[in-house]
Amino acid sequence: MDDSLSFESFLVGARTAAQKAMDDHGRGEYDEFALHGGVAFERLAKAVLVSKNPAYLVEVRNGNSEMLLYLCGDLKEKPKNGVRTVGAMEAIGRLRSMGVLAKDEQLDTLIALRNGTAHTTVGDEAKTLLSALAANVEALMSHLHQPSSAIWGRWTSAIGAAVNKQRNEIQRDVDVRIKQARHLFEDRFKGLPNVAKEQVLKVRPSDVGFSLQSLSATDAEEQLQAVFVASTCPACGGQARLRLEPVHASPTGVGLTPDWLGCPLCNLKLNSPEEIAASGADVEKAKLPTSVHFTWGPTLPDTFKIDNVQTG
Repeated sequence: MDDSLSFESFLVGARTAAQKAMDDHGRGEYDEFALHGGVAFERLAKAVLVSKNPAYLVEVRNGNSEMLLYLCGDLKEKPKNGVRTVGAMEAIGRLRSMGVLAKDEQLDTLIALRNGTAHTTVGDEAKTLLSALAANVEALMSHLHQPSSAIWGRWTSAIGAAVNKQRNEIQRDVDVRIKQARHLFEDRFKGLPNVAKEQVLKVRPSDVGFSLQSLSATDAEEQLQAVFVASTCPACGGQARLRLEPVHASPTGVGLTPDWLGCPLCNLKLNSPEEIAASGADVEKAKLPTSVHFTWGPTLPDTFKIDNVQTG
């Protein structure tokens, strides 16, 4: 039988595509994630079918007797019409019939996105399908009595976070994004001396400071909109940009709460107080000024003291 139809070949193909899918997801290229994730799962599904019986790869239509004989090793020459195997959904359907896989609409959506048959925006939909891909890959690898790390390689830890049922959805999502950002940061420095990375990690964001907005289009007075400070990135350990939003103010002071973090080094972005809390970022150690100095409108003082930073 053709080596490309062997168990080992399908497993290697699944591993290669799965790790490409994780690279895509980490870079925010979710359409490519859908493509490579779908390819990975199809190849892994076919590996399981071959491990049971090569005949399970036969596409049952148009009288494929030659294909059946070829896959079972009783026909040495390839069929005249070429080697055709089942598609992804048929392979998945067969594994479900055998009880190897459970019904999963999210997995079906991923395959539909990969095939271009889903009526939706690929990126928006595919972004959320990582945990479904991870859980179903885990089910197949468990059936093969092999560890999931044989598929995911260096992404195994991130995949573990994606399927961790002990954590809520925000925690799982943030864990995955931190691990992805960390890997992508390390990729930037492959082949470079360690000193290059060490120097970059010490660089402080240049655009920290204070953002003001007018109270109205006709009013000369301004109010504090946000404070941007440097904070340690929970992914790469570099200097990230942390936005603190005013939550209460008095005539001489203001309380702040962190609501966004962005790292220019590893591209990690945390978009809410809940995500920042889930990341474990130590915002209390952010480099905060004790007071804000700027010119206000006629009714407010020139110096505005930071009363406190709320972290929860």
